[in-house]
Amino acid sequence: MKHSIIKFIQNLPPVHPAGRWFVVLFFFGALLLDQFSTFFGWVGLILTAWCAYFFRDPERVTTKRAGAVVSPADGKVTAIREMVPPAELNLGKEKLLKVSVFLNVFDVHINRVPVEGKITARHYIPGKFLNAELDKASEKNERMLLTVKRPDGVQIGFVQIAGLVARRIVCWAREGQTFERGERFGLIRFGSRMDIYLPKTADIRVELGQKVLAGETVLADVAEAKKAKSTAKK
Repeated sequence: MKHSIIKFIQNLPPVHPAGRWFVVLFFFGALLLDQFSTFFGWVGLILTAWCAYFFRDPERVTTKRAGAVVSPADGKVTAIREMVPPAELNLGKEKLLKVSVFLNVFDVHINRVPVEGKITARHYIPGKFLNAELDKASEKNERMLLTVKRPDGVQIGFVQIAGLVARRIVCWAREGQTFERGERFGLIRFGSRMDIYLPKTADIRVELGQKVLAGETVLADVAEAKKAKSTAKK
């Protein structure tokens, strides 16, 4: 059994460094369980495999098209609406377009910056662990709020929201730090949600229920929307 576990672990795809110690803990837990029962040892093996799968960190190809806003998270689009952004994002008091992406426990949980630019706001708020699909999770759950300012001045806000199972938000982005579009900035452990706040002029490119990939799927286009608005004025 021990040799089977070791061989199995060696053949697993690479996981993100932030999740490796979880995999190690699950692995040793499987070894311990195997001392008492082969059945429970295999249960531990399955859980170890799931843990490694959860923390997988696949490479993504990010578009270079000007104005594109890529999804900061894998998951399903569960809301597209106009809402006043949280004050901590420093995006004003007017309504913006909000796109919500829900991540289940089988989605990749590595988060990526939606646009290139500088982090101008970063604010952590402790909270509850309600179902992340609920609207009130935006105000009640543990969350990390960030705003990135593109070189052209356009600002995009995005919020990591812990979920029912999640108990830890990881964010290594710092205020004043500059990121490329699609660059990794954090993760949320074991189920969560991401809210993205966009200018009202943004051209939304996704639909409700659509599956999206962090760093690849284009959620919206801000350049073309500005161009269209400018043309309409003429």
